[in-house]
Amino acid sequence: MDSELAALTASGATTLVSLMVTDSWTHARELVRRFLSRSDPSNSTITNLDAARARLLDAQSTGHPHLARDTAEQWDAYLRHLLEARAVASAELRALVAELQHLQSDAARPGSVRNSINGGVQHGPVIQSGRITGLTIHAHQPDTPQG
Repeated sequence: MDSELAALTASGATTLVSLMVTDSWTHARELVRRFLSRSDPSNSTITNLDAARARLLDAQSTGHPHLARDTAEQWDAYLRHLLEARAVASAELRALVAELQHLQSDAARPGSVRNSINGGVQHGPVIQSGRITGLTIHAHQPDTPQG
């Protein structure tokens, strides 16, 4: 494995592990689940991620200082294995790591919101929100044929 891909897997694993103990974990978990859906249709890797998260959360209260590093090394090895076995493409891993890093930077800024829409065609307003009050949308309706 070349050094660029080794750095990518290490960065991805470290970012993933750091997100495990944040409020962004649910979103990060879903990103990883989708990423792994072809190589792990049984979702056993997600079960392993959940177990690793539980250990990290427990370690926060018991003070196991090396657990995060050890966990990151395990996920680095797993990501390397996926690349070497060609179970995922490097471009797919780059995209995942970029999304995870963006999530991580958002988690560091409390109160920030990031919404994105991928795929499909939207033929009208798209609204993503937790709460909306007093919103009025005026949409142009195409003329209907009179017959």
